Amino acid sequence: MSTTTPYEIPLTNAAQKINIALGGTTYALNVVWNDQAQVWVVDISDTSGNLIIGGIPLVTGVDLLGQYEYLDFGGQLVAQTDFDLTAPPSYTNLGSTGHLYFLVTS
Repeated sequence: MSTTTPYEIPLTNAAQKINIALGGTTYALNVVWNDQAQVWVVDISDTSGNLIIGGIPLVTGVDLLGQYEYLDFGGQLVAQTDFDLTAPPSYTNLGSTGHLYFLVTS
C-alpha cells in the first residue's frame, strides 16, 4: 500500500524566486502573477538557471507536472485553495489560503 506525503512549497502573494528540493533534486522556481489570465504561473529551472519547464499556470484539479512525467520529478505538483478546492490561488491569497503542494508517493 502506497502513501502520499504532501509538502507545502512556501510561497507568498508576490512575485518570487525560490530554490527548493523536489524529489531529492534542488530546483529554482520563479512564480509570477499573469494579470491577463488572472493566474499565478510557475517556471521550473535547474539551479544554474536553465529553464526546464516554463509557464505552468497554478490551476486546481490536476497534477501540474502530469504532462512532464518523463522528466521524473519524483512526485506531483498540486495547487489548492482552502474552503474551495476548485478555486485556483488568487492574487491575494497565495501563501495564506492558496497553496502549492509537492506530493511524494512512497
